[in-house]
This record gives sequence, C-alpha cells and structure tokens, in this order.
Amino acid sequence: MFVLVGFVIVFVSILLGYTMHGGKVAALMQYTEFIIIGGAAFGSVVIGSSFKGAIELIKAVLSLLKGNPYTRAAFLELLTAMYDVFSLARSEGILALENHAENPYDSELFEKYPALVGNHHAMDLFADTLKVVIMGGVNIYDLSEMIDIDLETRRRESMHIPTMLTNLADSMPGFGIVAAVLGVVITMQAVGGLPEQVGQKVAGALVGTFLGVLLAYGIFAPLARATEHIANCEMQFLSCIKNGVVAFARGDAPLICVEFARRNIEPELRPSFSEMEDACRKRKKEAAPEQMDQAA
Repeated sequence: MFVLVGFVIVFVSILLGYTMHGGKVAALMQYTEFIIIGGAAFGSVVIGSSFKGAIELIKAVLSLLKGNPYTRAAFLELLTAMYDVFSLARSEGILALENHAENPYDSELFEKYPALVGNHHAMDLFADTLKVVIMGGVNIYDLSEMIDIDLETRRRESMHIPTMLTNLADSMPGFGIVAAVLGVVITMQAVGGLPEQVGQKVAGALVGTFLGVLLAYGIFAPLARATEHIANCEMQFLSCIKNGVVAFARGDAPLICVEFARRNIEPELRPSFSEMEDACRKRKKEAAPEQMDQAA
C-alpha cells in the first residue's frame, strides 16, 4: 500500500509542478520512448538473469503491494511457536518433536501458526534444525555454524532481486540517453520542415532523458531499497530461529530460548518482553486442555 502511495506522491508532484509552469501533459505521452526504454530494460534483465529471473522480478515488485510480511505480529507468532515447540520437548521429551519435524506442513502443532508455515524458508530451517537436534551428536557450536551456512546461502538468494533492481536503476539514465539520441536522429531528418514539427520532435527526444532519470530515481531505486528491506527483515526472522534453537539445544528453559530469539529483532518490530511472555502463557493455558484430551 505504501508503495502505491509513494508512487502517487512522486508522479502527482512532478505533473503538478510541470502543469503549473504551463506544460502540457500530452507532450509527455511519447509512447515510442516508453517502448524503447521499457523494452531495453526488460531485455537487460533477461540477459543478466534469464527470462525466469525477469518474471521473478515482476512477482517480487507486485508482492510489495501486499506490504512487508515481517510485521510485529509475525515475529510474535514465531516466538510463540518456538515456545510451544520447546515446551513440548521439555515436558514430553525431545522425541515428541520427531513427527512434527518430519512433517511440519501436516503437523497439528505448527498449523496454529500460519505465518510460520506460510514461510517455507523459515519452516524448512526450523524443521531441519530440529531434526539435527533430535538426532543428537552435534555440539551447539557446530550447530550454530551449520545454521550460519544456511542463512548466508539464503541471504545471497534474497539479495538477487534488490541487486537486479539496483542495476536497473543504474542503467535507466543510459537507456534514457539512448532514446533521446534516437529522437535527435529523427529530428535531424526533419530539419528544413515546419518549425513546430521540428520542435515536437525535439520535445519527444527530451522526454526520453526525462523518463530515464525518473524511472531510475523515482521508481527502480526506491523499489530496490524496499525489496532489500524485506530481505533484511527475513534474515532477522531466520536468525530468530537460529538463536532460539541454539539456546534450546544448549538446554535453556523455553522462555529463555525465545528471549534469545527476541533480542535479535530490531526495536521497531520487536515485541516487548511482556508481550512475548503474555503470548507464551496464553498459549501454555490453551495447550494444557489439548494435552489432557490427548492423554485421555
């Protein structure tokens, strides 16, 4: 939503100032310039990242319209889910987690946490790391290093889209110059004609430069920063899992484990200790009748 609001502010400000100076919006509607710059930009993405990469870029940009999925509520849900898992292991033994770790997407334990299950990167990391803990034989330092390898691999993958958008932003002024030069070539062919016709062609050529600069600094550069911010939030989400599971493998109490995870979250998104504690206690009360029913 904020992406759309930002784009509206950018375009309204530019067009409003332009028209206040007496400019005509119709003069900016140079569709050939859009075709040249847009086609060249899309082609450059295909060259650098394949057609599949271009489609992934479009999907990533469209997903920004939904907003950042890594909200305060999503982090609180993750902390509660980890507390639930660690409490189950503490009360019933580590082997009680085996079925949940083996089939996390069919687990009645995890189905209560849709934000976690819906994030397959986080769910796979959590389940796979629990499997390692259940098997045993890995000390916490090796476990931490193992997760760090996974996180670094995911970080490189998640930065692919922001890098493509940054490269596009850097190339847009160049594509704008290409469109402008082609417009000048057409203008030179019209030299000797009516002055108003020559003026229209010069204006069309200048629109190419304007469009390239606008797309670079008003569209693609902000989109690159937005996708990078989401990628950084995802890494915090995954790092929470790492810190919580490592503390669990070390033998810490469930609440202490999730506190280690909570400290990894940046202050803007971090639930307070009281919020986390209340959510965990609420979940513990809800889980008590369920465990009694299962025992019966």
